[in-house]
Amino acid sequence: MRNLITYRYNVMGINSLEAFMGIRGGCNNSLRDVYFVRALGVSSSMIDVIKKIDEKAGKDTYDGKMDYFRLKRLPKLSEEKDILFYSGEYDNWLKAGKNISLKSVMMSEDLSNMVAHALQNISNVYKKCKLGVSESMIRNLSTKMLFWLDGIAKEILCKWNESRSIKIVAENIKKEQEYLFFYFLTQIGCDVLLLEMKEDVSVSEELKGLSSAFKLGEFEDLTLPEFVRYTPPKEKNKVSTITKKENPWEPVRVIIPEHNRSKKKAQTNSTMAITQSEIAIPQRTNIPTTPASTEGSNRSQAKEKSFEELAQLASSIVMIEVHDANGNVEGTGSGIMIGKDGYILTNFHVINGGCYFSVRIEDDEEVYVTDEVIKYNTNLDMAIIRIKRKLQPLPIYNGKQKLVRGQKVVAIGSPLGLFNSVSDGIISGFRTIRDEDMIQFTAPISPGSSGGAVLNMQGEVIGISTAGLDNGQNINLAVGYENILMFAKGFY
Repeated sequence: MRNLITYRYNVMGINSLEAFMGIRGGCNNSLRDVYFVRALGVSSSMIDVIKKIDEKAGKDTYDGKMDYFRLKRLPKLSEEKDILFYSGEYDNWLKAGKNISLKSVMMSEDLSNMVAHALQNISNVYKKCKLGVSESMIRNLSTKMLFWLDGIAKEILCKWNESRSIKIVAENIKKEQEYLFFYFLTQIGCDVLLLEMKEDVSVSEELKGLSSAFKLGEFEDLTLPEFVRYTPPKEKNKVSTITKKENPWEPVRVIIPEHNRSKKKAQTNSTMAITQSEIAIPQRTNIPTTPASTEGSNRSQAKEKSFEELAQLASSIVMIEVHDANGNVEGTGSGIMIGKDGYILTNFHVINGGCYFSVRIEDDEEVYVTDEVIKYNTNLDMAIIRIKRKLQPLPIYNGKQKLVRGQKVVAIGSPLGLFNSVSDGIISGFRTIRDEDMIQFTAPISPGSSGGAVLNMQGEVIGISTAGLDNGQNINLAVGYENILMFAKGFY
């Protein structure tokens, strides 16, 4: 995002719960309308209205039209490990300029910048409205902001963009820092409604001025029904059944029919398309042009494997299914085992926007569910996820000899959801795409191959399948081993 969004508050008057849900703030030229509203007291029909809102907004969320979440209370930040993590994220951003990360979702660079900007704004508001605010108090407040945000991030951030409609309803917010947290959410584009049923929030009039208010009725101690996520009617002959367990590390069994996937799903498989105008020829020097097969003793002395032997290495390539917050499969891709302790390398564009991931391994009936993204780099288009299982990682080429045009390669991945397909070809060139050096190769790949391995004839990873050229036949691209070694250092 080149320019941070400027927010304009409560442009239209809100005088009912239905009006709050019905209005959608627009976003034009980096100007976004948001709503921060307090509903005071209760009405005789309030429970019925809330039930209808939950159902309607829940269905719209399931259909991808918006995001909606209602919560009764914010959790208490008490665990030392949480305090250390979120205060550390704040310190890394403040002192080193690093992007802020959360545990539950992977934030894009745009969203991370928005969160950082929102923290800065909240700090300024806090200093302005409260006397004697120290840097330690700001740090503690920011730590809470990140902790609370992470607690609801899966509900509201999985599909975040600067114009997406996100509605949050919270009950009986009293404390100053909690109130500031919901104002903080509006700074990343959320519309917030506070149901102040017992009494109004206990903050200064200046802070109350951050939100608008309307009266539903007298204050009462009303208990609203628990928020239940919308569940669609059960479908017959469902393609796959995934039971999400409380422990994300616990393997779950997935029943997948033996017939081909539907066309709708196939279209969501991950491969990044590159246009011809984005390709530049890098100015490389000292790259031999002699094919690998004629170099004899000048090449690595490692014994070449047969295609049959290379195909057996598919057991170290995984298929990744990407799920949204409702458990739906949004797309598939591939991944390479790089560390024995569960570390899997894939493309960032494969997992981007997912809330959690199902990982399938050849000759293993279990499907491993994880939401742990260890590391990612959007420029290199790489990410590392982790599952709870010991793995047999593939070796990464050490670069003792330069790669050359004409060198034979094998690609392994899961195109179109076809688990671990193997194809062969040659290195046909070296290109610069979006300022990054890449390997061009001819081994056929298709959507879903992204994140798969490109191997040399010794069975070493020389690249990760990343993209294909639009309207090009067998013009495929991989991020090379040099960037893989740099990015994955410490994991292989």
